Amino acid sequence: MDAIIKKFPDSRGDAAVERPTREQAEAAVEVLIRWAGDDPAREGLRETPARVAKSYEELFGGYRMDAGAVLGRTFEEVGGYDDMVLLRDIDFHSHCEHHMVPIIGKAHVAYLPSGRVLGLSKISRVVDIFARRLQTQEKMTVQIAAAIEDVLRPRGVAVVLEAEHLCMAMRGVRTKGSTTVTTSFHGVFADDREERDRVLSTIWRGA
Repeated sequence: MDAIIKKFPDSRGDAAVERPTREQAEAAVEVLIRWAGDDPAREGLRETPARVAKSYEELFGGYRMDAGAVLGRTFEEVGGYDDMVLLRDIDFHSHCEHHMVPIIGKAHVAYLPSGRVLGLSKISRVVDIFARRLQTQEKMTVQIAAAIEDVLRPRGVAVVLEAEHLCMAMRGVRTKGSTTVTTSFHGVFADDREERDRVLSTIWRGA
């Protein structure tokens, strides 16, 4: 059994946890179906454990991806451009680490280059990597900003996430339509109020 259990990094990227086999995952889904009060042997649920395990591989694929590797390639030929680069309205889907219920939102990511720039698709991919893990919105915001700062070393990084948490809409207080906003500012965006206001006004102007 131990020989077929793989390991993958946790959300901090500095540890490893044992990954159960597909069969163990499917068995766990069967247990949850029974606990919910249904029969996993009935026709509509027979294939559900396999489908859930397969979907989890996609929904939580971020554990097996390295943000640093995605951001590793940068470009220095920028024609003298040194002003803000902003990618706005990046759709993401994540899951609350407390209830494993979806978080649906948009990310806005900006940075001030210091000689090097990123391919725009790399920014979207980094958002997706951290979204495809069990998350809190606050932690995800910090992770995206830190990954870009660590690799690119820009003059500033700003990350703003807007999201609806279905753990609030579907359970508990059942508040529908409320949006949570989190921010992380590094470098110039943290130190210079005018630069911070500029990036925020640019984001909201297009919202």
